[in-house]
Formats: sequence, C-alpha cells, structure tokens
Amino acid sequence: MRFKLAGISLLALAICSQAMAQGTINNISIQGLKRVERETALSYAGIKTGQPVSSDELNNALKRLYETGLFSDISFDTKGNTLVINVTENPVIGIRAFDGNDKIDDKILESEVQSAPRSVFSKAKVQQDVQRILDVYKRAGRYGVSVEPKIIKKPENRVDLIFEINEGPEAKIDTINFIGNKHYTGKDLQGEIMSKESRWYRLFSSAENFDREKMNYDQELLRRFYNRHGYADFAVISAIAELSRDKTSFVLTFTIDEGKRYKINDIQIKSMVRDVDANQWYKYITFKTGDWYNSDEVEKTVNALTEELARKGFVFVEVVPNIYKDRESGKLSVVFDIKENAKVFVNRINITGNTRTLDEVIRREFRIAEGNVFNVAKIRESRRNVERLNYFSKVDIDSERVDYDKADINVNVEEKSTGYFNVGVGYSTVNGALVRAGITENNFLGKGQQVSLNAGVSQRSTDYSFSFTEPYFLDRRLSAGMDLFYQTEDYQDESNYDMDTMGGRVRFGWNYTDDLSQYVRYTLKQDKIKNVSSASKYIQSEEGNSIDSVIGQTIVYDKRDNVMKPREGYYLSFGNDVSGLGGDDKYLKFDAKAYQFYTLSDYYTFKFFINGGYVAGYGGEDVRLSQRYFLGGNTMRGFETGGISARDKYTKDALGGNWMLWGGAELAFPMGLDELGIRGRTFVDIGTTGKPDNIDTSDVDYSASPRVAVGFGFEWTSPMGKIDIDFGFPIVKQKYDETEVFRLNFGTSL
Repeated sequence: MRFKLAGISLLALAICSQAMAQGTINNISIQGLKRVERETALSYAGIKTGQPVSSDELNNALKRLYETGLFSDISFDTKGNTLVINVTENPVIGIRAFDGNDKIDDKILESEVQSAPRSVFSKAKVQQDVQRILDVYKRAGRYGVSVEPKIIKKPENRVDLIFEINEGPEAKIDTINFIGNKHYTGKDLQGEIMSKESRWYRLFSSAENFDREKMNYDQELLRRFYNRHGYADFAVISAIAELSRDKTSFVLTFTIDEGKRYKINDIQIKSMVRDVDANQWYKYITFKTGDWYNSDEVEKTVNALTEELARKGFVFVEVVPNIYKDRESGKLSVVFDIKENAKVFVNRINITGNTRTLDEVIRREFRIAEGNVFNVAKIRESRRNVERLNYFSKVDIDSERVDYDKADINVNVEEKSTGYFNVGVGYSTVNGALVRAGITENNFLGKGQQVSLNAGVSQRSTDYSFSFTEPYFLDRRLSAGMDLFYQTEDYQDESNYDMDTMGGRVRFGWNYTDDLSQYVRYTLKQDKIKNVSSASKYIQSEEGNSIDSVIGQTIVYDKRDNVMKPREGYYLSFGNDVSGLGGDDKYLKFDAKAYQFYTLSDYYTFKFFINGGYVAGYGGEDVRLSQRYFLGGNTMRGFETGGISARDKYTKDALGGNWMLWGGAELAFPMGLDELGIRGRTFVDIGTTGKPDNIDTSDVDYSASPRVAVGFGFEWTSPMGKIDIDFGFPIVKQKYDETEVFRLNFGTSL
C-alpha cells in the first residue's frame, strides 16, 4: 500500500501503522534522494528499526521531514517489513534577483530576505521573504507596494527566483492633528516631533514618510517636551495613523492630556548610605524652589550628584529622584534618595543598526564606558546625546546581565537622511530681491562631520561660503572647523561705496558644561573698498585693499529652553578680537549680548535684550570703515540700515562709530494663525552709536543721545524659512537720521 504526503490523514497513518504492526520494521528505504544524504534524512525522520511503528510516530516523522524545508513531496510505502519513504527534494536556488526596485537598493533587500543563491528553495520561506520586503517598503513610506515572486525552472532541479516589485507611490504624512492641547499650538508640537507633514520643500527629507516606530518615538518626544515645561502629569491618550484609500497618504492624530503645570515647592536630599551627609550635596542641585518643574533639570541634578559622589569614592551608589505632586495647589516636591547600588560593571557596549555611521561616532557620545560601574542615569544621558546628533530616527538602549556582576549595554539605532538641500527666493527691504541655495551634510561619510556649501545673490549683495566642522577633533570633545567665504556688498545708498570681502577662518569650540561653551577663531581676510567717487573724503581715503588678520574668542552661557523658539531662560555672550598679527589693521574689539525670555500664561512671550560693542585702534592705527558699528535695518527697527551713525554733513554718507549700544523689549503673542506659523509682536527699541576717532567733528553730524522706536510686526515660520515683517516708528531721533517704517527680512535672528 502507498500513502501520499500532503494532508496525509490520521486514518491513512493508522492503516500504515497497522500494516507495520504485523511485523517489526527491519529496514527503511528512502527513495528520491539526490543531494541530501540518507543518514541526514533518517536522522530527521527519527524512526527506529526493529520495532512496530504507531500512527503518532509516522505523523511526527512526516512533520519533521517537512520542517526541514528540504522536500516538496513526501509519501510512505510498506513492502513487507520495509518502510519506504519516497521524497521529492526542493530545488536549489540558482539566481536570486529583484526587479522593479528603484527606490530601495538591492543590498538592503538582500540583507532582509532569507532565500539566497545556492540555498534550498522553499515556498514557505519565499512567502516570508515577500512579507519582509513589504515591511522594508512600509518603513520607507510605501504602503501601495506589491511583490510577486516568479520561479523559473532550470535543469538539474534548480530554479531562478525573481521578486517582481511594484513600488507604488510613497505614503506621505498629509496632516498631523493634536487633540487636547490647550497651552501649546499644533505648530509648536509639530516642531517637537520627528514626523512632519508633507511639503514641497522637504524634497530630500524622510521626515514626511510615515513610520510606525517613528510615531511611537514621537509620543516619547511629546512627553519630554511637556515634562520640560512643568507638565508632570502629561500623557498621550492615543496615537492613530489613518491610511488613505489610495494608500498614498496618512493622517496622524495624537490625543493628549496636558494635565496640570507644576511649580517646585520643596527640594530635599535623603541619604541611605553611611558616611554620606545629605546636607553637603545641595549645592549640586541645578534648579530652585519657585521654578517650573523641568524633568531635564532633575536629570542634570541626578548626573551631577552621581558624578560628585563617585569622585568622593562613593562608586556603588544610586541617586533616585522621587516626585510628590499636589494636584490641587499645582506644586510638587522633589526628593533625591541616595541609595546603595548593586556592584555591577559594564561588560560590553554593543552597537547595531548603523549601516553608514561609524561606531565611534555613537560610542563617543556615551558618558559610560566598558569597565565602568553600571549607572542608569549616565545611560539615559548617553541616549539623549545620541538622539541629539539627529542622525537617527530611532535610538533604543537596553541592558542584558551576562554575569552576576557584569551587564552588556545594547544600542540599536535606525539611520535617517542627514543631508539637506535648500533653495529660497524672496525679497528683503535691506537687500532687495534675493535667491539663496545651499547643501549641507551633517554626517559626512558617517564620521559625524558637517560640510556645507551656500550661495546667495540679491540686488545689493552676493556671497559664497564653504564650511567644514569636525565635532571631535583629536578624539576629544573639541570641535574644529574652517570657513571660506567671498562676499560683495553695495553700500551706495548709505555711504556711496561698494566692498568686496574674501578670506577664510579656522575655529575651535568646546563645552565646559551643557550650558557654558567657548569658541576661539583666527580669521584672515581682504577687504576692498571701491566705487567711491561720490563718497565722503573719509571713505575715499580708505579706497583699495586692506588685509585683516585677527584672532578672537567668544564665551557663551545659554539657558534658553529652545534655541529656535525660546520661551523661557536667558542667553549671555562676550567676545573679543585682536587684529594686527600681520596684515594692515590693528584694533581691539569687544562685543557683548544679553537676552532674557519669559512666557506668561503659556502664550505671551516677553523678550528683553541689550547688545553692546566697542572697537579701538592701537599702534597709531585708526579703525577702518569695515570694522565700525552701524545701527538700523536689522538692528534698531524704524531706521534704515546705517540710519543711526555719524554722518558726513556734505555727502550725507554714514561713517559708522567706534562703539554702539542697542537694546529693547518685545512681546510676542498669538493671533489665531498659529497653524500657519504666524505670531504677532510689539516692541520698543533703544540704541545709539559713537563716532569714529579719526573724524573732525566739524565735518559730521553726530549725537550720542539715545534714539527710540516703537512698533509692531509679525513673525512667519514659512516654508522658505523665517520671515520677519515689522512696522517701526521712531519717536526719538535726530533730524539727520535716516528712518524706515516698513521692514521685511528673511533669516533667523536671536
């Protein structure tokens, strides 16, 4: 009797087993083997000779043989006391190829599929490979993809396997909605997450492609954002992605509960470790009572306490922050518990998923190394450092105990596009019609280096620049970079001259803390003043070329909550330059800035600021025109560019000054157009400048008295970048000052 494979029934197996039960199995014959060894097939079957065979044993043997993936057909025969197993081997794959994949490279698909050349063909494995290919395309934002495996039979039981792929259109994110946000607009929240709405100017960005894992990470980013701003009860109720019927776009909807905003009412440190006096450690707390709760500051305090305790010899301790909230009063207490920690060391740091970025680029962002004491706070800080690189759409870090006192740290990342190409066309009252284009790569060759090339042309200026930055120079937390630039400027309206500037700069920067940084630079440039036939005699005297060789530094203390859109905190900087290391110019220059931001009722942001500068020549040299200060235009609204300046009485040319002071106050407020990125503002600006030292006062109009302007304006975060529109009205001015009511400007300013 003979019983075929597929769907072999329990009845058939029972009949076969009854036949075998009439006598023991003395022999097993396997027919149809070509590549597979007989001993291999017998070991998988697991049937022993010299004894009867039950239906369960036959059934299990059949399953085991199928599970090997080596056979496409199996049947059992009985001839006396001989069990005959007839098999048909699966073919071997000769060529495996992908057809129709324009958007996903072959190498990426090859790393996903299991069916490989010279491996055994299996229909089940091919179906699994089809699903893997579909998953790859879904991660790339293509949900309309279809995959059809084609099998081409070849001689000698071989097949060629071709995956025919119809990629379909990309499924972009059409709309991102937020439900439940009362204190922050949808535009504010979109700026905090990785997923972005599809727009034409995101041509080279993957942020607009839907990715489920990215959306999950967005929920964590929203939580961090709200926790930084005092909302300790914040929660994401749901996050839903709806795919359109044509599978080309998604609508994302985040339903959130902002909860109450809390202020710090009490801060305590409790020590459960002998010889650690809690009272000695309060000086390392980075926040104070009365502040809004900020999870980042709590984390910084944990790290600071942990590091200082380790320096004092308390290595195996853990600092645990506990938050106690009073929802009725909107106040909370933070208690830092210092506890004994298990003696566990870091065994290995394993990094996966970085196909382009070098391991060392990720590893150098870690604040913990192999062999160090296992520290949860430092691991969390390391994760945030890696995320801040902005090279990855996902960063997962977990730990795995490998011994009683050792643990591995496993890091898995998912890379994203780090290159940007931008093109802008617009109009500015300062520079007229303008066109800008640039390309930037923030992770050049996977080494974490930044390279950018930019060009701009307007009615009044032309500029070209190239920049390169190495963030870890000499494998230290020291950034190093260089800039090359060429610029032409038309100052005919203000001072009847044109100027060409070309040169280069080398620079270094480092951080003392997360907030305190310093930068040093050396600049060598040539300024050429030309077309001065109608200019003041003081400008004509500077016609021609001059070489400026200058070394300088700037120290910055930045406590703003957000660099691009600050709402709280302050910014301080002080810089100075020394010119005269060769070249034609000799001067000392000092500049300082101070900005304070404060937000009232989560909507109205106050900005107070003051800027000051002073430049003086030495060695008998005067300060040249290109180094002097001019107020107006982008500085001191209500006045033209160079409108506040010492001015030639006869030609009316602005001559600049050797010092300047400019400050003011501004209130930004919502206008109901937040979804379009438009906010309103009112302002008051106060400023004045000095006069050049080499000017005869009888030849110029000059007054050091303050000028004052008030006005209102709009800030538009447009698809082409930030656009400022202001209407300024001078209320205190000199009769020779040049004023300007309307100002339109492209670009970012502090």
